[in-house]
Amino acid sequence: MKASRKLSLLIALISIGMSAQNNILPLWPKSVPNQKETAEKEVVELTEDGIVWITNVQKPTLEVYLPTKRTATGQAVVIFPGGGYHGLAYDWEGTDIAKALNAKGIAGIVVKYRLPWSKSITKDKNVVPLQDAQRAIRLVRSNAKEWNIALGKIGIMGFSAGGHLASTLGTHYKDKVYEPQDDADYLSARPDFMALIYPVITLGAPSTHSGSRASLIGENPTEAEVDYLSNQKHVNKETPPTFLLHAMDDDAVPVENTTLFFYALRKHKVPATMHVYPTGGHGFALALHDEKLKNWTNLLFDWLEDLD
Repeated sequence: MKASRKLSLLIALISIGMSAQNNILPLWPKSVPNQKETAEKEVVELTEDGIVWITNVQKPTLEVYLPTKRTATGQAVVIFPGGGYHGLAYDWEGTDIAKALNAKGIAGIVVKYRLPWSKSITKDKNVVPLQDAQRAIRLVRSNAKEWNIALGKIGIMGFSAGGHLASTLGTHYKDKVYEPQDDADYLSARPDFMALIYPVITLGAPSTHSGSRASLIGENPTEAEVDYLSNQKHVNKETPPTFLLHAMDDDAVPVENTTLFFYALRKHKVPATMHVYPTGGHGFALALHDEKLKNWTNLLFDWLEDLD
C-alpha cells in the first residue's frame, strides 16, 4: 500500500473513531443551584451485576452520543437513568441506551442528575432533579445546530425513577425552579415527546415505589408534596406525546403507574402508545437476553419514526 493511501486510511479511521466518541459537558455554566460545597464525594462503582452505579452526584453532566451525519434522523433523546433517586444505573439505563439510539441515527444524551438525599443539597430537595432536567433539555436545544439535531425533535426518556423524572419534566416544564444562568435558560423546557419505561409516576399509595418516594420527598411528606409530584395529576392537553412500557409482574414499580398516566393522557386527548408485557419484572433495560421482551426497542423505534 502506498504511503498516501496508508495516510488516507489512517485519517479515515481516526475520523470514524472521533465521530463515535462521546462528549461530556457540565450541566451548569456557573454555580450549581441549591448546592453547597461539602466533604461528600461522588462515587462510581460496579455492582455485582456489572452495572456502573453512581451515587452522591456533585457535578451534574450531559454525556452526548451523536450518530454520524450520514445516518442522523435529526431526532434526539435526553435519557434519565433510574436508581430510585438514590443512585444512577448509569450504563444499564443510560449510555447503553444512547448507543442503541445512535445505531438508529438518533442522538442519545445521558443526564447525570443530582439525587435529592445528597448532603450537598441545601434546600428544596424535591425539585433538584427537576432543575437538572429542565437545564438538560434547554442545553440540548441551545446546541441543536452544532449537534445536527432538529428543533421540534428533542424528546426525553426515563427508566424507573428516571421515568418519574422524565414525566415530571413533561408535566412541570413551565415551573420556574431555578434562576437563569445564560441564554439557554430562556429556551423552552418542554420535551417534544416522552418515552417512559417501567416508570414511577405516582407518589401516592398504594401504587408508588416507596424507595423513590422516600428519597424524593421524605418519609412523612405533606399531601401537597405528594400531589405535586404525582404526575398523572398534572397531565393536560399540552403534555407531549408519550410512549409507555411496563411489565405486569413488576414487583418494584407496580404497572398501575403506567396505566394511571395512560388514562390521564387519554382523558386530555394526548397521543399515547402503551405496551404492557405479561412478564419481565423490573429494570430489564434493553432486555437483550429476554426473547419475549427484547423486541420492545423496535416498537419504540417504529413509534419514533411515526412522529415525523
